[in-house]
Amino acid sequence: MKIENLSAIEKVELAQRIWDSVAAEQDSIELSKEQAQLLNDRIKSFEADQDFGSSWSDVKSRITG
Repeated sequence: MKIENLSAIEKVELAQRIWDSVAAEQDSIELSKEQAQLLNDRIKSFEADQDFGSSWSDVKSRITG
């Protein structure tokens, strides 16, 4: 089966099946120490300043001009 030969709907269905398969195995996916530390750092940063970041409307305005 070549992906190029699939219709758009078939590609979406295939992507969904792949995603579901990965989600079902998520417990077997381990983070590296560096990845875990980065996530912990980001959580701490967010908890320290929950207003940090941009609203969706601000982000959208920057993207669309």
